[in-house]
Amino acid sequence: MTLLRRHPILTIGFALALALTLFFAGRFVAQVVYWSDPARQEQEVQGWMTLRYVAKSWRLPPRDLYEAAGLPGPVRGQPQTLEQLAEDRGIPLPQLIAEVEAAIDRLIAERASEGTAAP
Repeated sequence: MTLLRRHPILTIGFALALALTLFFAGRFVAQVVYWSDPARQEQEVQGWMTLRYVAKSWRLPPRDLYEAAGLPGPVRGQPQTLEQLAEDRGIPLPQLIAEVEAAIDRLIAERASEGTAAP
């Protein structure tokens, strides 16, 4: 008698748990590989990026970058690019990029003065 016939619910539950574990492990590995690439670190800020992307690239907490740049937090499930944020605020994109870069510089300076260098 097979395991599936003897314990169908347990077998199906185990298979689902295994599938979910593999899915999330795969996502984790993909993110680690993506963000470990030196080309992705400390990238020049561009209009197509979201503020969360910029924060991850510069290894900064996204909330801190939002606050330092004076921008509202993202609406869940609807990330906006810097181009969209500039348009919403009615300012030119280069001005918003300059504000974000100044915020990055302030956060890095604060981190250095606290003695917590980037990993």
